[in-house]
Amino acid sequence: MGGNGGHGIPSNIVALPSVIAAGGRLTVTVDGCPEGGTMTSRAFGTVRLTPVSSANQTSRGTATVNSTARPGSYAITAGCSGRRLTRPAAFTVLGGVRGGLGGSRTGSATAADIAVGGGLVASAVGGGGLFWMRRRAERRT
Repeated sequence: MGGNGGHGIPSNIVALPSVIAAGGRLTVTVDGCPEGGTMTSRAFGTVRLTPVSSANQTSRGTATVNSTARPGSYAITAGCSGRRLTRPAAFTVLGGVRGGLGGSRTGSATAADIAVGGGLVASAVGGGGLFWMRRRAERRT
């Protein structure tokens, strides 16, 4: 059944969030995996996938990225019913999280950290400015 032509053939791997700090928790969903299975990555080892009752042919697992994982892109390989699927660059690790108040980062910001942060700030400023300009225009009429 389903669009993959049979049971237990992994067809899609989605990791959320797709950008995460070392030591963070990652949720992975695998389509075409109705009976569960496993997922592996250099960033978190092997984790069990369990079937999602409300989603036909889908399994999910939660992994904790190793606190020693180096910044960069990581692949995930899912194994379901003897079949395997690898998604290269499934998620990106930015850096480490240190325990304690606020969970400060270890090391310095990378170029990717700065680009992501700068993009978020620019979006917020641009969206706020557009909202403000529309509100001013509404008051004039």
